[in-house]
Amino acid sequence: MRISGEQLRANLQKSLAPVYLISGDEPLQLGESADEIRLAAKHAGYNTREVISIDSGNEWQQLTDEASSLSIFSDKKLIDLRLPSSKPGNEGSKALISYCQNPAPDTLLLITTGKLDSNSQKSQWFQAIDKIGIFVQVWPLQGIQLLQWLQSRAERRGMQMDGDALKCLAARIEGNLLAAAQEIEKLYILHGKTRINSAMVEDEVADSARFDVFGLNDVLLAGNLNRAINILNNLRAEGIAAPIILWALSREARTLFNIKMELKQGNQTDAVFKKFQVWDKRKALVQQALSRLKSNDLQSILKLSAIADQQIKGQLKGNCWESLFGICLRFAKADQITLQQNSLTNSL
Repeated sequence: MRISGEQLRANLQKSLAPVYLISGDEPLQLGESADEIRLAAKHAGYNTREVISIDSGNEWQQLTDEASSLSIFSDKKLIDLRLPSSKPGNEGSKALISYCQNPAPDTLLLITTGKLDSNSQKSQWFQAIDKIGIFVQVWPLQGIQLLQWLQSRAERRGMQMDGDALKCLAARIEGNLLAAAQEIEKLYILHGKTRINSAMVEDEVADSARFDVFGLNDVLLAGNLNRAINILNNLRAEGIAAPIILWALSREARTLFNIKMELKQGNQTDAVFKKFQVWDKRKALVQQALSRLKSNDLQSILKLSAIADQQIKGQLKGNCWESLFGICLRFAKADQITLQQNSLTNSL
């Protein structure tokens, strides 16, 4: 059964499923959805909790062991399975299918993972979970949904935000819900249960839309073009030199290209990631970019990087910032490139 994050609380009030799978790339919603399930499980008597984090892929036996073991206190058990890569691999797929075919009694399995693509949702392991459990997919919030979320969050603290305040806060936090939650807490501490206007937001809320060069890389790996454009414009407004941005972007593209070549030669992913110093926190982002970008996409980025380098040095006519924007477009594999580029040109 598939439900949205907004439907989860009402669903938990009915009855608990044997398996919950939460997927998404918005960390606050992902974490809070998992917290709601853990709380509901605790209220239902699931007092024992075992956490299994799938890092190297050798941890799947722990799931089988925990499912077959009984608590010495005969408590109901919650197995908290963390799957950062969103791809369980062959061994993980078999373990999940086997578990769903014969769920452990008095046990609730909670799986949290990154965003699952359409191919993953067609896999046998996903179908096995979907058949007996609940799939909760969380999405980054934008537009009216983001404004509604901000208002709801403020109302939990007894505050009302007028329309201009909501729009101002949404612009400041740039879709970062964790930052939004923190800023709403700050507004509550400073003003208490009152009506919040735009002046209060402008005075008190930090601008969370400011990012460094490496933040730009991470956003591009995730394919988030709109946010990348905003970061690039902010970097330029802050006076960050174009060569620094170009160095970071071209280095990322070159690393991705070299990783692809190594993987095509049959080398193990973990070994290749270690060779190119892709550590745990960035593995999911790099994997996402590798799935989206082909070798010729990365070659195109490197060619445009060479053009931008010549423009910066005055060896070639043209605006280097437009070229940097073009690199971002190619990283995100955006459609309607000409339309977007015209939009940037007007802002430069």
